[in-house]
Amino acid sequence: MSRTVTVGLDGSNESLAAAEWAAREARLRALPLRLVNVWEPQPYLQAPLLGGETLQHWAERVPRETADELRLRHPDVEIIADQVAGRPGTVLPDETRDAELLVLGSRGLSGVAGFMVGSVAMAAVAHAERPVVLVRAQETAGDERKADSTAYRPVVLGLDIQHADDSVIEFAFDAAARRATALHVVHGWSLPPYYAYGLPADPRMTAQLAAQHADSLAETLRLWRQKFPAVEVIERSRSGKPANHLVDASHDSSLVVVGRRTRRSPLGAHIGPVTHAVLHHATSPVAVVPHD
Repeated sequence: MSRTVTVGLDGSNESLAAAEWAAREARLRALPLRLVNVWEPQPYLQAPLLGGETLQHWAERVPRETADELRLRHPDVEIIADQVAGRPGTVLPDETRDAELLVLGSRGLSGVAGFMVGSVAMAAVAHAERPVVLVRAQETAGDERKADSTAYRPVVLGLDIQHADDSVIEFAFDAAARRATALHVVHGWSLPPYYAYGLPADPRMTAQLAAQHADSLAETLRLWRQKFPAVEVIERSRSGKPANHLVDASHDSSLVVVGRRTRRSPLGAHIGPVTHAVLHHATSPVAVVPHD
C-alpha cells in the first residue's frame, strides 16, 4: 500500500488551508491525499442543538465536502476522506504510521507574523513518527511563489552541524528538488562564553570561528550536493541564535524544515527550543522531521 499525504481536518479555516496545501504537496509527490476527521464522541451534545442533525453527522460532512471541493481544484490528485473516532491529540500521531507526512493547520497570530500552535498540533509534532507540516490559516499557493512568478520561493533548512541527521537533510533537499527551487541552509553558532562577560572581542578569533563553522557546514553538505546536483544550495553560517536566523529566512521561503530528536524523558517528549521557536514565529509552513 502506498503512503499518503495525510491532513487533519476539522472544518476550521486553518485546517482547510492545510488541506489545500496538502493537496498541492500530494501532487508534487504523486501520492494520494487522505483527509482525516477525528470524531471525539460527546454523548451529552445531541441533535436538538443542531436542528435535528447530530454533531457526528455534521462532522462526517466536513471531510466529504472538503474532498469534493479539492477534487474540483486538483482533479489529478486521488483524494480519500475518512473519519476516525478518538482524541485528536492521540489519533493524529498514530495516523502518520502509514503516511508520508502529516499536515495540520495552525492559526496565524492576529496582527503578528507567525503561528498560534494549539495543543493538538503540538502533540502531533512531539509524538508523530513521520514528518509533520504546520500551515497557517489563509496560506495560499501564491504565498509559496516568488513575486510575479510561477517559481517557488526557496526551501529553508535549519541545520545543527553537531547533530546533523540524514533524514532531515534529505527531506529538505527532496522538497527543494520537487519544487525546482533553491535550498537555503541556515546554521547558527555562538561566540565563546567569555564574550558574555564584556571582554573585548577578538576580530581575528571571530573570523577564525566563522571560517571553521562555514567549512564544517560545507563538508556536511558535500555529499548531499552530489546526490541532488540540480538543487542550488546557498549556505548561511552565522553567529547568533539559530531560531532568529530561521524566522528571518522564513519571510521569503516556501517551506522551513527543522528536525526533532525523538529522545524521551520522564516528563514526556520534547521538540527542542529552536524548533519550538520556529513553529511559533515562522511565517511560512514549517516541516518538523523526527530523527534519532
